[in-house]
Order: sequence, then structure tokens, then C-alpha cells
Amino acid sequence: MSHQHHHTATAAQDGSGPGGPRGRIELDARGIRIDGSPRTLLCASLFYFRLPREQWRTRLAQVRASGYTCVDVYLPWNFHELAPGRWSFEGRRDVAAFLDLAAEEGLYVIARPGPYICSEWDGGALPAWLGLDPELGIRQNEPRFLDAVGEWFDQVLPLLAERQHPRGGPVVMVQLENELDFFDCADRPGYLTALRDMAVGHGITVPLIACAGQGDVFGAAGDVPDLVPACNFYPDDDSPSIEQEVRHYADLLAARGLPLLITETNRRHRTLRRLLASGASLIAPYLQSSGWNFGYTPSAGNWGDPGNLMSHGYDFGGYVSSTGAERPEYAEAQVLARVLDTLGPRLATARTVPTPVPVTCDFPTSAAPSALRLDGGGHLLAVPHLGTRPGEAVVNGECVAVAADSCPLMAVDLPLRPWGHDVTLNLASADLVEVADGRLVFSSSVPVTVVVDGVRAEIPAPEPGGSQWVAVGELMLVAVAPGDTVPPAAERTAVRSVRRRTAAPPATPAGDHGSPPPLEALGAYRGRGTYRTTVDLTGVDELLLTGAADIAELTVAGRTHPPAAGFGAAHRFDVREAASTGPVPVEAVVEIWGHANFDDARLPALRLGALRGLGALWKVRGATDVSALWQVRGQWAGEPAPLRVLGGWSSTRVGLPLTYARELPPSDGTTALHLRGLTAPVRIAVDGGEPNTVHAENPWVLLPPGTRTVAVTLPHHPSGDPVYAELLALEPVTGWTCEVQDDELLTGFAATPHPGSPAELPLTLRPGEEAWLDVDLPPGHGGVLLRPDGTQIRVTGWAAGECVGRVWCGERPAFSGGDPDSLWVPAGWSGLTLLVRALAGKEVPQLRTLWLETLQH
Repeated sequence: MSHQHHHTATAAQDGSGPGGPRGRIELDARGIRIDGSPRTLLCASLFYFRLPREQWRTRLAQVRASGYTCVDVYLPWNFHELAPGRWSFEGRRDVAAFLDLAAEEGLYVIARPGPYICSEWDGGALPAWLGLDPELGIRQNEPRFLDAVGEWFDQVLPLLAERQHPRGGPVVMVQLENELDFFDCADRPGYLTALRDMAVGHGITVPLIACAGQGDVFGAAGDVPDLVPACNFYPDDDSPSIEQEVRHYADLLAARGLPLLITETNRRHRTLRRLLASGASLIAPYLQSSGWNFGYTPSAGNWGDPGNLMSHGYDFGGYVSSTGAERPEYAEAQVLARVLDTLGPRLATARTVPTPVPVTCDFPTSAAPSALRLDGGGHLLAVPHLGTRPGEAVVNGECVAVAADSCPLMAVDLPLRPWGHDVTLNLASADLVEVADGRLVFSSSVPVTVVVDGVRAEIPAPEPGGSQWVAVGELMLVAVAPGDTVPPAAERTAVRSVRRRTAAPPATPAGDHGSPPPLEALGAYRGRGTYRTTVDLTGVDELLLTGAADIAELTVAGRTHPPAAGFGAAHRFDVREAASTGPVPVEAVVEIWGHANFDDARLPALRLGALRGLGALWKVRGATDVSALWQVRGQWAGEPAPLRVLGGWSSTRVGLPLTYARELPPSDGTTALHLRGLTAPVRIAVDGGEPNTVHAENPWVLLPPGTRTVAVTLPHHPSGDPVYAELLALEPVTGWTCEVQDDELLTGFAATPHPGSPAELPLTLRPGEEAWLDVDLPPGHGGVLLRPDGTQIRVTGWAAGECVGRVWCGERPAFSGGDPDSLWVPAGWSGLTLLVRALAGKEVPQLRTLWLETLQH
């Protein structure tokens, strides 16, 4: 990659010429230079689309006060394009205003406009309607997709170009795509070249970067000229091997003339110090400043077993909580930032080297510690303590104290001449956070060992909030205790009285259809829809639902069944109670929680671009056990082929693939093959066609009418559980009438006053019943967390014209991402309205009480 040996973005600013340092962003093997000055960037994620607009400045100032100098900002395509061709950049969507505030607060910005962002956001920010075009190749070098991306980039890239650092703005880098190495892209160079050309065509002159999610630099950046690869690292914080992995990528990129840019990583500063010492020039812990998924914007993801729903609270434990509270890591950030400020360019141009002095520890530590050779002399040695009790290390013969769960950056043989002192700091066992007026200031909670020109001194451990000092020659050596952050208190009160609205929201008719269409085809990209039909269940014991997502609630002949929330997996419904000699009503209410943010093949709704809706509903006309009479093909099985039960061949060739083939009973209708007990993926071919993978999470195959044979190929596993094959005869349920309630309709109804009557909690509802409740909030509140307490209900909340989230009480799928049990009403937001929907299950649906936690920051 000789074309990337030196990446420079240059533009004239304030009268400087094209070759002058002002306005220039330079990336090379020595690191990052901004306006000619070497910089190490600490960067916190801060997402405008997950915050109230009135809090943007406060949150940005909070990041800057932590010592971080940069924020990374995703720009979600589907947050700004609300429907095809309908754009919004106003209110909470005014990203230009957010970027301007970042500049006013003295922060650089790494802008990440996608088109795909992941971020556990609805669809990874790809608009839901893209999935309606079967010819459109998402995240591919494909004309239809690139045309759609071009429309998005036409909207957003000019905003970024105007706010680039060379033009006096905060944007110092622009990231294209996101972790493409996780995705099966057929033509990475072609796709990324197209994105690069769009960016350049819109006047982007700062460095363009592309991040690798699993270490595949080519997979992420495609070796495209002028597209700089970056790395995301999410190691186990307690792993002893972090340094070796990071140094591998630092060396790999340095050989190409590039710095190591870590665009995402863990939030713990003990780990961030290890990354710094291992050669990172940009360190951007993901979601260091947390936020909230307002609206119907969380995603469905693959962090469960395997699926999950993302919570509205978006918080992975960063140094600022979703509601803006500072956590202990915030003080850790300030200490690390002071180290970077104190050593400045000497650290920013440092090179990772083997540990310059011998180090032994009596605590668990790195298998291969990293050190930095500082520009101008001296080293910085990272000594991670991965244990839970205070310990000691011997560094170049000196026994020093090391606090548990820490990683001091120890200065070794550091000349102090640049600070006006003609001495050498031979060793400092704690972070050097200030050199000024004859003082060396260290941050530590344990005693600090300092050696200056061979003279050893020990500073006692300072009390919390205090300091200790000793004098060595003309120098005063000061130890200060790291700051502490106390979580804010919350006052908790119970709400027992509410007002229940007498009106229900309208629905938008969406036509009559033979088969149930996806909600996106009905114009609902977020929200919910209702499907109604009548079905003759004479002789039918079961219904089979396939492909439904995200949450499907089926009511048959007046009986509401527990929700199907299996991410598109087939779901069987026992309808024997509804058996009749005539048609019975069937109604399905399907809610979109969020589209998949990651591409996972194990379940249909976890595929990137997968649509939402009822899927297909089938009457099960009969079931036949087809576990026996399979012909064995492969290994040493001869002709005529032996007949065994499925998986019943005995062989010493364990782990090698083996095929079982079988003729099926003749059928003139659709059938479904169910492999009950399947625990691993298998390959299935129908009538000799190309095999497809069937997963244990959804062990079903729909077979077209007239299917004669199936062949199942699976690894031979004599100790595995038995697999039973069942063939279901199906008849489609047709004749659907549809209506939808998208997120805008529901939000509009919630925001409009409606008459109601007083109601007391607890509130008991029938499965499928809904109640709209208006709740009084404390006047002038500074922010409220609402915690519904109940069983078998789903609660959706709105305030100030925004959906503030959804909480599911009772039997539910896996949740990830933050606190799934609360709704956040930010300070100043009023008019809280709740939609309570009762769900069928083992318990009676009931909202027992509402707990209000008043936040105090």
C-alpha cells in the first residue's frame, strides 16, 4: 500500500498557503498532526440523535471537561430520511448545529455518516424500505444501493464539508462505512471506492478512514487509495494479551506509513492506557458518554440466544450515564488527559518499544507489557495491575507500590530539561500529571516512588481529595489523590393515580391482500400494524407462523396467544379450543421493535435489511414422522444405499460430513420439514438443487408443492442428541385486511390532549386490551426515570412530542444495551402519556404501580 505511506489533508485557512501547516491534518507512522502539531486524541462517542437538543451543549462541555479533546459522531441515514425522499435536519435532527456547538466547546469531531453505522440502531441506519427491492444489494457495489447512498450523501456530506477543520470547523476525519469486515461484501474495493469518490466529490479533504471490527484491515478498507484503515478493539479488560494484539496492528500500519487509529474500544481507562502504550494515536472508547434511544429506534440484534431487543437506554457503562450522571471513570479520564497534556508532543510522536528496564510483579499483569520511547529521550512504561488487591512491582531494581485495578504510566529516564530542570527523572511509579514552577505532580492513591538523578524519594499515599509532598534538591515532588465521582441520589415516589383516556388512536387503512405483506410495504417503517382475516379451522389443531417480526400477537376466535418474538423463527399455535365448523376471526397485531443492526444468518429477522410484519400464517393439515428410511450417502456407505434413521449411521469418521437422503410422501401443497432436536447447522438440498443452510435456531424448511426428495448433510456426531424429522402439510391463510399505526401517528395521538377519567393503580387488563394513560410529572422536574412495575404488559411512553421508550414487564425475549426497565423523561419535558398493552402469558396482565425516580445531578 505504497499509496498510503503518507496521508495529508491540506487546505488554505486564514490566509495560509496550501503548503502551510494551518488547517492541515496529517497522518503518518509517527502519529497525528493537526496544524503541524503532534496530537494524541482521546475521543468520546457522543450521539446527538440520542440526546435532547437542549442538552447538547452541556454534554459536549462535559466531554471537554473530562480532558477528552474529540468526539466521534454517527450520522444515521434513517434518522434524517423519514420516508423515501422526505428529509429532516431540524430540531433534534439539526446535526449542523450540533457540530457547531462541538467547535464552540473546543472539541474535534470524527464524523461517521455510514451509510451503515451499526450502533445498535434501527437497521444500522439503513432505511427500512431498501429491503423492499429484491434486486438492491445492501452494502454492495451495486447501482441501486449506491444511488440511494448518493441521495443520502448529497444531503449530509455538504454539511460536513463546510465544517471541516481546514475551513475552520471541528471535523478532522470522516469515516466511511463501519466494520465492513463483518459483512459478506462481494466487491470491497469497488464499493469503498464508490463511497470515497462520493466523499471527495462533495469536497471532503480531511482524512477518510474505515474501521475494521475483527481485525481484517483489507475487509474494512479494501486497500483503497486515500482510505485509511482504522481498528476497533473490544478485548477482555483482564486479558494479559492485549498489548501483543495491539502492537501487531500498530506495526502492520506503521509499515504502511500510517498511525494506529483505534476508532472503538472498551471504556475502562486501565485498558485505554494499555492501548496508548502499545502505539495508539487515536483512542476512542465507544459510548463513553451514554444516551437514549428515543422513538422506535432501538434495533433487534444478535446478542441474545441468539437474538435480542436493544433497550431504549443506551449505556454500556461509560463515564457518563444515559441521563448525564458522571461515573468514577470520569475522574480516571481526567487523570489520563493530564498525562497527555503534560507530555504533549513528546508522547504524541513516541514509538512503542520493548520494555526498557526489567519489571517483575506480584500481581496478575500483562504477558508482554508495552513501553513508549518518548521523543527527546526517556520512556513511558505501562504496568497494568489486573488483580483486586494492592501489589508491588520491582522496576529496574526499585520496589514500588501499585494500586489494584490500575495501570500507572511510569516515567523512566525522562530528561526534565524541556521544563527548565537540568536533571533526569529516572523513575516515577505514578502518573506524571504536571510539571510547573519547580513542582512535579503525580496522581496516585498509593505511595509514589520517585528517583531523580539517582536520588530516591517516596511520597506517602495522599488521603482522598488531599496531597502529600517531599523535596528533592530544588524540586518539590507532590502526590495528589485521583478525583472521585459519587453517583447522584434519586428520590423515588410511587404514582397510584392516573387518567385513562376514553379515545383510542386511529389507524391508517392499508388495503386487502391475499398474503400478509410486510409492514414496510404498507408504509409503516416504524410502528405497528394489524392484520385481520377469517379462517375455517374445521379439522385444524395447529397454526404455523413463519417469518414474523418483531412482536406478533395472534388472537384466534377471541383467544389471544402469548407473543411470538422469535426473530422470524417458525412458531406453532395450538388452536384446538377454537375448533369450529365455520369461519372464525383471526387478528394479528405486529409491532416493530427495530430492524436488525447486524447481519446474522441464524434467524430470518436478524439479517441486515430483513423486513418486518406477520410473515406467513399456515393451517397445519397434518403431520407425518419422517425420521426413518433415510438413505446414507458418503463415507464408506456403498450401493445400494443403506437405510437408517436420520443421524443413525455408525462410523469412526467423527466430525466429517455425511448425507442422508429421503423420498417424501407426495403432496400438491406446501409442506414444512421440521428437524426437531437440531443443535448445529446442517445443509439441505431439495430435489437435487443447491443446498442451503438450516440453523438450529430455526430448524424448518418450507418445501414447495410437488417436492419429491430432500437430502440433509450434517457432521457425523455419534454422541450428539437425536434429530427427529417431521413433515407438516400446510395450507396458507389468505384474505387479509390490513391497517397500520406508524410511529408518527402514535406520537401525534399521544401528544394531543384527549378526554379521560381518573383511574387508580393497580390496573388489570385482558390479554390484547390497551389503556392510554396520562400521568402527572413533578412540576419543574430536572429529569425523571419512570419504572413501570407489572406483569405481562408492554408500556410505551411519550413526553414533549417524543416517544421516550418502551418497557416490557413479564415473560419477554432477551434485552441488551442498557436498562430495559425504565423510561427517561429529560428535564423540561412534560405531558407524559403511556400506552399499556396487555399480553397473554402465565400471569394476569396488570400494571401495579409506576415508580418515579427524580434525578439529581
